[in-house]
Amino acid sequence: MPNLILPGNPRYQPKQLVPIWGYDNLYRSVAEVEIAAMETLGDIGVIPPSEIAKLTPGVKERLLNITTTEVDKVEREVTSHDIRAWVQIAKTILPEEMKRWVHVPLTSYDVLDTARSLQFYRAHQTVVRKMGNELIGCLAGQAEKYADQVQIGRTHGQHALPITVGFWFATILNRVVGSLQSANKASEGILGKISGPVGCYNAQVGLGITARCGDISFEERVLSKLGLKPAPISTQILPPEPLFDYLASILKLSTAIGQFGRDARHLMRTEIGEICEPFEKGQVGSSAMPHKRNPINFENFEGMALRNEAEFLKIMLTMISEHQRDLVGSCVARDYPRSAPRSAPYPIMVVNTTHQLNTLLRRKKPESPPFIARIAVDIASCQRNLKMQGDKILGEPMQLVFGVAGLPGDAHSLVNDEAMPLSQQEGIPLLDACKRVLARDPEVSSKVLGNIPQDTMELLLHPEKYTGLAAQKARQIAGAARAYLAQEGMSGAC
Repeated sequence: MPNLILPGNPRYQPKQLVPIWGYDNLYRSVAEVEIAAMETLGDIGVIPPSEIAKLTPGVKERLLNITTTEVDKVEREVTSHDIRAWVQIAKTILPEEMKRWVHVPLTSYDVLDTARSLQFYRAHQTVVRKMGNELIGCLAGQAEKYADQVQIGRTHGQHALPITVGFWFATILNRVVGSLQSANKASEGILGKISGPVGCYNAQVGLGITARCGDISFEERVLSKLGLKPAPISTQILPPEPLFDYLASILKLSTAIGQFGRDARHLMRTEIGEICEPFEKGQVGSSAMPHKRNPINFENFEGMALRNEAEFLKIMLTMISEHQRDLVGSCVARDYPRSAPRSAPYPIMVVNTTHQLNTLLRRKKPESPPFIARIAVDIASCQRNLKMQGDKILGEPMQLVFGVAGLPGDAHSLVNDEAMPLSQQEGIPLLDACKRVLARDPEVSSKVLGNIPQDTMELLLHPEKYTGLAAQKARQIAGAARAYLAQEGMSGAC
């Protein structure tokens, strides 16, 4: 049986990525690069037509099916070198006439770096981009659905000013859209290289390959077969910035989902209870306390973001290579160690983020709504929490209104130092407490209260109406998200 485990913990294994990063599939993209190089040598007449004809579809398929396990065995027992191990196996498959042409005029990292770029590009286009777009449609739906549902906003863990649930969803949606757009753009900038051991195309020039290629270089010809563009200049390895930029965008996407997880986890706290995860039939919250419903998925969203933040440090630490190449960062940057798959900073970040997306989009049945659309918003809890402090949550507009109305001195001090203690001690509304403080000087009180428009005073009596542009912003961000999806050719339905 093939070993198709992905990097990272076996608990988190997005099946969509197995064709790309399943362990025994790793060398498929290596084979693609080697095949493209041989075909290009045939195109320009270096390999005679009678010989390149031996590279049949059947032979190519066998090369594509060389497994990582096979390469590991030859590397461990014979070559102590991964690409030379692959080349040895390839020569047992290739017809006699073609054996001399494999790995010409390539160096290992022409193949490995280009193959890695191919993997990331395909993972993004076929998995991350599509799932990210689906998530955006769902989040836009939630922002629109709850655009007018009032909720108490929170800063520093404390009740702040009223917002709406849709506004909260829109803040997450905006970050997801921006991060995915960055990743889309960065994925198009992932590059390949076919430039030799020091990046100067020495063998291509010295063996006359360059002269045969005319205006389109050998490198460009090979990479065009793979759908990649060449780096403007490289050493033995690709310049690290394009992949760094892509993985930075993936980190942004993952942490935006992590932000959603943190917010939702706290909103699910027993004493808050405004949000609840979908709880599947037979699901258990605690082995000892059957009354509990733990926010396991919300916690996992944040946890995966933490994992990606830690892995990105490895990316940052492998940005420098000595001269044209060294192996200091090789063990850090490799997809897998020699023995068994484990966390590595390159594909693991995409694996973690795809796991987040899988959870958000998980459906009980194909026709069921996804997890993100089944999150329950408890309207009664939203209302209860909004009313918990009465009109004290309107301290901001009160101090602004009194100050603008001509209050001598500091309006903030009046509300904070005098009215708030009075309101708490006597259990009266904050507005009433402000009026009682003002009444200590009837002349000032009459002047200030007389300068406050009636509609403004009415607003101070209704905290639930003090939501500013929350609803409008929710719909605006949702509309912008749907415009993006239209450009992507998606309906935006969840």
